Amino acid sequence: MRKGRKRRRKWKIAGRVFLVLLLLSAVGALVAVKGFTVDEIEVKNSEYYSDKEIKEWLLMEEHSWNSLYVFFRNNFAQERELPFVESIKIALKSPHVLEASVQEKELMGCVYIAAVGQYAYFEKDGVVVEMSSRVISGVPQVKGLDVDKIILGEKLPIKGKSVLKNLLSLSHMLKKHEMAPDIIKYGQEGSYTLKYGKISVLLGQAHNFNEKVIRISHIMPKLEGQKGVLHLESWTDNTTDVTFEKTK
Repeated sequence: MRKGRKRRRKWKIAGRVFLVLLLLSAVGALVAVKGFTVDEIEVKNSEYYSDKEIKEWLLMEEHSWNSLYVFFRNNFAQERELPFVESIKIALKSPHVLEASVQEKELMGCVYIAAVGQYAYFEKDGVVVEMSSRVISGVPQVKGLDVDKIILGEKLPIKGKSVLKNLLSLSHMLKKHEMAPDIIKYGQEGSYTLKYGKISVLLGQAHNFNEKVIRISHIMPKLEGQKGVLHLESWTDNTTDVTFEKTK
């Protein structure tokens, strides 16, 4: 008899505990659903995409109205990829406000492939990381290269042992000094020309890139609104004259 009463008492206690846990789970689920809605997304460090584009990408799935879903989906179960973006880290600033920190791929330049109507974007080692018809502002287009078939994930197949090395060196200097041009043109005898709007900068062959780019960074602001050719092809440590030839 006593054992039976004790057993029934244990079952009653266990039942009550289960009901409490079930109630707490239901309340928690209700709070998660109703209390965590996306009202605002603050986007940081996005240059290749507008804030609107990043927000639309984050909220494109069925349950993306829920801030907890967006937080866990993008931080721990991310399967979708956004071109030109390495990662997007989501922080939950409040139940209704998310912060999206964008880490973009470091693009050094691109080569246009006429056969497919796309640009092959490459990074600091010359590896092609994206193929897209999208034109990314601030990423120079490289012209004049003799390339074979370009393959995503592989280095640019540029003919000439030192051409890729010199191109990457120049691209790095331009990026470092925030002087990325519209176009980098590789010409005869290994010469390089930069295009900034209506101004062409003749760099000559692959010598003194760093010093020449530093001088460009000082000179270009003074040439704003003008049209012509800036001559740096003969510049050396001993011959430091720089001339600007205006054109109509």
